[in-house]
This record gives sequence, C-alpha cells and structure tokens, in this order.
Amino acid sequence: MMSSLPLLSLLTWLPILGGVLLLFVGDRAPETVKRLALGMTVLVFVLSIPLYTAFDIGTARMQFEEYHRWIEIFNINYHLGVDGFSMPLIILTTFITVLVVIAGWRVIQYRVAQYMAAFLMLEGVMIGAFAALDAILFYIFFEAMLIPMFLIIGIWGGPRRIYATVKFFLYTFFGSVFMLISLIYLYSLTGSFEILDFHRQAIPLKPQIFIFLSFLIAFGVKVPMWPVHTWLPDAHVEAPTGGSVILAAIMLKIGGYGFLRFSLPITPDASRELDWLVILMSLVAIVYIGFVALAQKDMKKLIAYSSISHMGFVTLGFFVLYRIIDNTGSADGAVMGIEGGMVQMVSHGFISGAMFLCVGVLYDRMHTRMISDYGGVIQVMPVFGAFMVLFAMANSGLPGTSGFVGEFLVILSAFKASFWIAFLAALTLILGAAYTLWMVRRTLYGEVANDNVRQLEDVNRREFLFLALLAIAVLAIGLWPNPLLEVMHASAENLIQFATATKVGS
Repeated sequence: MMSSLPLLSLLTWLPILGGVLLLFVGDRAPETVKRLALGMTVLVFVLSIPLYTAFDIGTARMQFEEYHRWIEIFNINYHLGVDGFSMPLIILTTFITVLVVIAGWRVIQYRVAQYMAAFLMLEGVMIGAFAALDAILFYIFFEAMLIPMFLIIGIWGGPRRIYATVKFFLYTFFGSVFMLISLIYLYSLTGSFEILDFHRQAIPLKPQIFIFLSFLIAFGVKVPMWPVHTWLPDAHVEAPTGGSVILAAIMLKIGGYGFLRFSLPITPDASRELDWLVILMSLVAIVYIGFVALAQKDMKKLIAYSSISHMGFVTLGFFVLYRIIDNTGSADGAVMGIEGGMVQMVSHGFISGAMFLCVGVLYDRMHTRMISDYGGVIQVMPVFGAFMVLFAMANSGLPGTSGFVGEFLVILSAFKASFWIAFLAALTLILGAAYTLWMVRRTLYGEVANDNVRQLEDVNRREFLFLALLAIAVLAIGLWPNPLLEVMHASAENLIQFATATKVGS
C-alpha cells in the first residue's frame, strides 16, 4: 500500500541525495547532469501525486505520518506528516522545481552541476519544512533553505549579487533567532518539541505575546511583510531566473505556512490581542507596496513588489478571523478567510513563477530587464505575448484565473470583519491591474521599439512547455478551485477551533 511507504521521507531526501550525486558527477558531463536533474525532479513530482490522490479530505488529522526517535535526551524526534495546509504546498514545490530545471536547461552554462544540485537540495529542505511535525526538525529545514539560495544568488546572480545575498541571509537569519528562543521556551513548558503538543499547551498571556511577536518577526521576514520586506526586491533583481521563481513561488510561502502551523494555534490569545498589528501591516503591504510597484522601471523589481502586495492578502485572510467571529458570531467567514489565504499562496506560486519566467525569456534574448528597452514585443513574439498577457491578467485578479479566487475569498471574509478593511484590500484589484497592465502595455504593445526587439525570436519548445504547464495550472484553479478548497477545509475548521480557544495558563 502507498500509505506503508515512507513517502514524505522519500520526497525530502531523494532530491537532497540527487543533489549530492550531481556534485560527484560534476561539470565533466553537463548534459548528463541536466538529464539526471530533470529525471530526479520528475520522479519526486510523480511521487508527490499520491499525497493528493490518497488524501482523506474528511479529517484534519495528520496523514502519511512517519515517527522515529532521534535525540532522545531532548525528546527531539524525526516526525513528519501532512494535513490540508502542507500537502498542497508540497505538491506546488515539486511541480515548480521541475519547471525551474527545464527553464535553466540552455541558459545556465557555468557550473551546471552545482546549479542543478543547489535546486535539488533546496527542493528537499523546503518539502522537509512543510512536512516537519517536530519543531527542531522544522527549524533545521527552515534554516537549511538559506544555504542553497545563498549560493544560487551569490554565484549565478547579477552584478550586485553579494550585497543582495548577504542582505537576504541576515534578514532571514535574524528573524529565525527569535523563533528558536520561543521554541526552547515551549519545550520548557511541554518537555517536548512536538508541534502538536505546543498546540495543546496552555500558556500565560505575556509569554504568549512574546512568542507571537517572535513568530511574527521570523515568518514576517520570510513572507515578507512590510516593513521587513526590503531584502526581497534586491534578491529578486540579482537572482538568476530560477532563483527568483523558487523564491517567489515557494520560499515566501514558508512564512505564510508558519502563521498557520505556529502562531494561530499556539498563541491564540496573543493573536486576538495583536491581530490589529498584522492586519495593519497586511493592508500597508497591499496598498502602499502596490503604489511602490507602480513606480518601478525594472520588470523584476515590479514583480517583486507585486509579490509583497499579493502576499499581504495571505496574512490578511489569516488574521481577520477574530473580527469576523466577533461581528457575526459565526466561524464560516473565518474559514473562508483562511482558505482564501491558502488558495492565494498556491495561486501566487504559479502566477509569480510564471511572471518571472516570462521576464527570464526576454532577458535571455535582450539581456535587459528595463521596461523602457522594450515595446512591440508581441508583434515579433505572438505566442510569448499571449502567455504573458494571460499571466498578467491572472496577476490582476481576472475572474476565471487562479489570481481571482484567493483574493475574492479574502475580500469577502474581510467584508464580514470590517467594510473599511475590505475596501482597502479591494484596492489591490485596481492597483494590481494598474502596475501589471502598465508593464504589459509598455513591453508588448505599440510600435516595435528598436532593432533588438525586431530581431527577437518567439518561444522555443522548451519555453513553450513550462509556460503552457503554468497556464494550465492558473486556469485550472481559476475555473475549478473546489478540489483545492476541499483538501484544506477540514484543516481550516480545525485551526479555527485552536485559534478561538482560550489557552491562558496560570
């Protein structure tokens, strides 16, 4: 039976071991390295599919669990499992990594083996972070993600790559220190590092507030939330295309996932006390960062700021739950907000990945990301133009695309909390369309800007493949979101029970 296989361990360690294998092969046979990398990522993706097909949507309990004693003196265990929150994010990770390998097939000519190995190892530790049910195991994977991404930006990045990668490392490492202190405090209360034991622990309000704030710093930097967002545009601009895709599509989601797995269920009373802070930070990200995106001249920077704005919807959907329950006396709107935030995370993974890949296609041909260097691209690259317009529409929240579903659910739930919160959140439908369509108009339409644009060639079969796969994903969720909503519904209802329980201890 599939349930008897250590599926989560296979998904975590196969890509890591595959990365080690690529390092041994080295750059003596770059074509062999690429084929091995693609074969490994496709295998991991195929192995991840049973997480969905064999998933029991009627329960919130952890599934596909694996448990082994590890460091017994501190009661640290190798404990993996997935629920309706982590399972979709793992499948998103395995899918996007396949596309990143395909996207770098011809583009990366320098240290190919190390490049592919870094992405394989990064895939493994990201899956491990989503699957970990022991807090120390989660922390190890959470920190391990920094190493391959540090190398990806630092080695294959742009001219200011050292500045960008050091800034990225310092911001994220600084935040995680506070999380580690909180995890050690929770261990002192429970005698365990089991995350599910933390969920059941009664904690005094003042320590809850400290724990909540430490998680807010750690996961807020990862999302990233305003005002700790400034590392992201620099990292995106300097990262190679594959690095930008993984960073936007997967790594940012670790922060949103952390709020669901740690902040809300472990510190519900502090979350209620300080929900105004997260709502404020989310609204500033949605509105203010949207205006910042409007001022960008670099396509990558514009999409990076767009990511910050759209991720504001995620945290808003998660933390309006208390105001909804207070206003309506029902948890239905709160469940809708959490599900909307989750759908937004998955959708943003596809859309942001697609937008960065589109920029990469243009950059590979023109070696510039400046919007002013383009114009009339759709006249010479009609197939590419069709894909880019679709992804731009999705980024603007067009109905029928995945970008609409999550934002619509969050706005509906926010309306149950406050008209003004919903009004400010809904401004993203205007701002998102403004900065995205402004970039598309200047880049794709009008007269052919110059001879460099006139000589552009349309997408090749490799580029068509990864853009078409992302287009299918964006349209599938936009037209039929129910399969995704079903798998997370029980987990969302269970989280509401934890998040609304009074857990203040003596």
